[in-house]
Amino acid sequence: MKNKYVEIEKRNGIAIIWMDELDSKINKIGPDMIDTFNPMMDELEKDPEVKAAVMISRKKDFIAGADIEAFANVKKEGDWQPIAKKGHEILDRIAKSKKPVVAAINGACMGAGLEIALACAARVASDSPKTIMSLPEVKLGLLPGGGGTQRLPRLVGIQKALDMMLTGKNVFAYPAKKMGLVDRIATKEALLDAAIVLANEIAKRPLKREDKRSGMEKFLEGNPITRGIIFKKAKEMVDRQTNGNYPAPYEIMECVKVGMNSGEKAGYAEEVKRFEKLILTPESFQLRGIFFAMTEKKKNPQAALARKTDTMAMVGAGFMGAGIAQVSAAKDVRVLLKDIKQETLTQARKTIWGDIGKKVQRKAMPQLDADRLMNRINGQLDYNNFDKVDVLIEAVFEDLKVKHMVMKECEEHLSKDAIFASNTSALPIAEIAKASKRPEQVIGMHYFSPVPKMPLLEIVVTDQTADWVTSTCYDLGVRQGKTVIVVKDGPGFYTTRILAPLLGEALNMLEEGADALQIDKALKKFGFPVGPITLMDEVGIDVGAHIMSGELMQHFIATRKGVKASDGLKKMFDAGYHGRKNKKGFYQYDENGKKKRELDANMYSFFGGNTRKKFDDKEIYERIGMSMVSEAALCLQEGIIANPLDGDVGAVFGLGFPPFRGGPFRYMDTLGAQETVDIFNRLAAKHGERFLPPQIIVDKAKSGEKFYS
Repeated sequence: MKNKYVEIEKRNGIAIIWMDELDSKINKIGPDMIDTFNPMMDELEKDPEVKAAVMISRKKDFIAGADIEAFANVKKEGDWQPIAKKGHEILDRIAKSKKPVVAAINGACMGAGLEIALACAARVASDSPKTIMSLPEVKLGLLPGGGGTQRLPRLVGIQKALDMMLTGKNVFAYPAKKMGLVDRIATKEALLDAAIVLANEIAKRPLKREDKRSGMEKFLEGNPITRGIIFKKAKEMVDRQTNGNYPAPYEIMECVKVGMNSGEKAGYAEEVKRFEKLILTPESFQLRGIFFAMTEKKKNPQAALARKTDTMAMVGAGFMGAGIAQVSAAKDVRVLLKDIKQETLTQARKTIWGDIGKKVQRKAMPQLDADRLMNRINGQLDYNNFDKVDVLIEAVFEDLKVKHMVMKECEEHLSKDAIFASNTSALPIAEIAKASKRPEQVIGMHYFSPVPKMPLLEIVVTDQTADWVTSTCYDLGVRQGKTVIVVKDGPGFYTTRILAPLLGEALNMLEEGADALQIDKALKKFGFPVGPITLMDEVGIDVGAHIMSGELMQHFIATRKGVKASDGLKKMFDAGYHGRKNKKGFYQYDENGKKKRELDANMYSFFGGNTRKKFDDKEIYERIGMSMVSEAALCLQEGIIANPLDGDVGAVFGLGFPPFRGGPFRYMDTLGAQETVDIFNRLAAKHGERFLPPQIIVDKAKSGEKFYS
């Protein structure tokens, strides 16, 4: 049997189901592929020579997940349920087949892919660090809709299953074996043979599995009363982390609860109903939009112009420099990590190994791969081998004179084709480029901290930047695992520029007597992962003071009506407050630098004294949140960003704008342009001209258009 999705090969009584979707880089599960499973099972069950089967992929991944684009066809209740029920029936057939199927997993096995593997009689995983298993549907505002909410808890236990489904986290091969998710592990090369051996074994007798749960897990999961404690604690955690803004985690918990208390059949029925319900939510619509945007931004629009990057230099080995070096070396780029102090280089290697070492401990990365990664990073105090550098990135102190000095020194040692990139978050790239012999090869590459975790790279181009330079840096960013946007040069570029008004309005509200704790709480309620007061401590009050009193703020004051600029942050910095980094900020910190819930006893003295008053939460998040939205619209109006998609990607992935709202432009589309204008006019009437709506939004309101067609 051979079709668009699978090909069946027979070896000594074992049917090998090769998954290899035609004209696609990945295998994905959609309605069409589901339809091929019944004929496949018919053939296997009728063939007297076949006693068991192995399901394996010819591609680099097992199955990457469901065909998410198919969900766009769901417009009303009842559109998806027939498809979901058919999928359940087919997976149930695989699970109950008298000819057991073994899943041989290499690469990504995610979402619906893992649910197919869960329906199999057993699972063998390769020990490749690229082999990951996950149920990430929650990140799309959905739940595992192919039986995952029922099969996973019964296989690994309720608590481990909830941890996987509520976070969407990746599980590597060895942790998967430890928790009972997979039965055996083999090398990538021996995977098929190991799966065939296991298939032959279970064809003779069912596999006996050891219960991998701890004694306490067995006790808590063993009866409805103690299970109730698990669900209660899980709900409390979800409440804390989401503020109730995301419906999917609650629906996941409910499906698991129904299945464990009322049986699998009831659980599957609940899963079908609640999955469709979630597809139709605005939260899932926006989260799926963000997913497609992220995928789009990993495609280089000028790929043909990109030049190869084999060697890069990282000048400045501080926390940012170490992070950039790490994500580059992880993708086989040789890194020359330069600093002026040996102790900084030593600390950088320690920081990088601290992160890599954890992966080795979790068996998510082989020791040999970790050693190779570290060996690609060469710490040095001189400019040795800089003539071999393709791209240089600097992350030195945010001072134009310092950056000019570094540029002149570096260019003496670089080849004429080398690119000079600055990691500055606010200094204009055109000003930095004035010190260069080759300004057309100067560009901004603005990473976000911590670099190994934050997904965004903001590339900043000037009118002089050559297209091949932009394309090469875009390629490097994608290779580093980043979601890339390209913006035009200007004060604060895009992300820092839209962040500044948000922080500025938070500081204004402190000056007006608002409570810092309420400000943070209100913005988290709106959907930001952290409030602006906490964010200033995290970024650094020194950094914040530099931005809020620098060229960007002067630009706002000079070009905007009614701008209010608090000097409270500058006063805090002058008094020795740097935020979490020196354990002295808006909040109190313990000796290990962990934030306490209490505010610093003296912080209000920089904002008019300790007398505080309560504001309405809606006023807080409208004033502060809409300040960012307004600035994003102005950036589009002025051509700093090319389109709304870049604006939404930058705000969500770089600054934590609530993903379930889709980004500033998706949010305005949801509100409607006229409602957005009305909000700004209402804020302007009460708080001043700085809240007047940008012309681009006024024009949209007049025409009835949206930012997204």
